[in-house]
Amino acid sequence: MSHLTLKQLRYFEALSQERHFGRAADLCHVSQPALSVQIRTLETGLGAPLFERAPKGVRLTAFGDGFAARVRDILRAVDDLEDLARSAREGLTGHLRLGVIPTVAPYLLPRLMRRLQRSWPGLAIDIRETATAHLLREIADGRLDTAIVALPVSEPGLHEEPLHEEPFVLVRPAADGSRPMPDRAALREMRLLLLEEGHCFRDQALSFCDMDRAHTAHGLDATSLSTLVQMVGAGMGVTLVPEMAVPVETRLARVATGRFAPPAPSRRLGMIWRRTTPLGGQLARLSATVGDALRETGSPPA
Repeated sequence: MSHLTLKQLRYFEALSQERHFGRAADLCHVSQPALSVQIRTLETGLGAPLFERAPKGVRLTAFGDGFAARVRDILRAVDDLEDLARSAREGLTGHLRLGVIPTVAPYLLPRLMRRLQRSWPGLAIDIRETATAHLLREIADGRLDTAIVALPVSEPGLHEEPLHEEPFVLVRPAADGSRPMPDRAALREMRLLLLEEGHCFRDQALSFCDMDRAHTAHGLDATSLSTLVQMVGAGMGVTLVPEMAVPVETRLARVATGRFAPPAPSRRLGMIWRRTTPLGGQLARLSATVGDALRETGSPPA
């Protein structure tokens, strides 16, 4: 067997997670042919196929599945060594792999990146935007250093750093703007539009309204807050959005927004990272910058 390289193992890890050459190549910041060549070289060196190729993607072979578990352990150990070296330096430098949930990323990242560039000029940040369940798995596997999520996540191996309590805002058609604000009982009687399954914001909205999925608008689950707000503007129902999304998403929509009377719905935002990471001290200092950016994102609804 020829010598394995870390590059090959990282390409393999990306492909085993994405199950698609194009997406894996994007994740590794290389061309698809370059990634394919390295995977073929790895399989040739091992003397066994790692993937079954299909027109729309790939799947792991039985050998590849067992190989993947060992590769994750190796890459996690390598990452821990790199983190240990970084923790010995002053400040944060090098690459930081940061995950962000979709209901935070577009509203926070522009402001946050400017702050990070001023406070940590030696830091290069790789952003991963995806749902909480994926972020938790990637932090546990060592593919991310930290993530900005809604708390709590209640994972024993992760440290949670609460940073900001953010209220939810009601979005309804512009014609309803002069009507009294509904309470949670009244919301249950309305056509409530929500994000699709898998978004923690959906679960938070349902919890506030004391509703289950059976009471939501059928066939109208959306993939983004932007879609929800535009559907409200078209008169299809009402929705809840986090305060930070209001200036962006309601700018071009024919909607009215308003705050709930106490106790108002809200979510707690914060950062998470592995309890065992050597970067814990630096990430704790970094969280202060993230917290400042989070508190600046809100704007009172019109």
